[in-house]
Amino acid sequence: MDFELMINSFPKLLNAAVVTLKLLSVSLIVGLFIGLLFAILRLNKNIFINKFAYGYSYVFRGTPLLVQIFIIYFGLGQIESLRSSFLWVILKEPYWCAIIAFALNTGAYTSEILRSAFQTIKPGIIEAGKSLGISNKIIFYKVQIPIGIRQSLPAYGNEIILMLKGTSLASTVTLMDLTGVAKYIISTTFKPIEVFIVAGGIYLFMTFIIHNVIKFLEKKYSY
Repeated sequence: MDFELMINSFPKLLNAAVVTLKLLSVSLIVGLFIGLLFAILRLNKNIFINKFAYGYSYVFRGTPLLVQIFIIYFGLGQIESLRSSFLWVILKEPYWCAIIAFALNTGAYTSEILRSAFQTIKPGIIEAGKSLGISNKIIFYKVQIPIGIRQSLPAYGNEIILMLKGTSLASTVTLMDLTGVAKYIISTTFKPIEVFIVAGGIYLFMTFIIHNVIKFLEKKYSY
């Protein structure tokens, strides 16, 4: 076991972890908005809107994240009309392609998490709001959404952790995130065990932080 390599690799991998956290945070923020939108659409009584939202969720939850990244990064670049449009400024960059793939993927899972949370809200809470003359729109945004988000915290915490591990796939499109830098160090030292132990330890520490933050929020906003 080359402990010197592990010590020397740690600062490089720690700097790369910043890229991983940026990918994770931006993807989760965008994905949360996408998930909330499609959760609302899934609750819509219009069959076409409902099926559209279900189709989005089904496709992105039913296909591997790696395939989605490849389709967005490699596949969209083969469409000539896209290459000549303003969208190419974004789609030619691996960073933004990874963000798009991660956001759409986590958005699909988030939409199902929030939809399930909304449907578990007791009807009496909604009826109480209506009896006070509060409109359905206000009840939804001021009552249902806050309660739904609070109830979905445990499941959403798991999604954040899964997304953190999913960001390792960004290295497949040349991004030098934590896994990407680990692979580069391995390619020059030919010592994968030592490097991946350090990289895995950093992932484990980030998971520990996320787990405890979610646990704290659960206690804070519990009934």
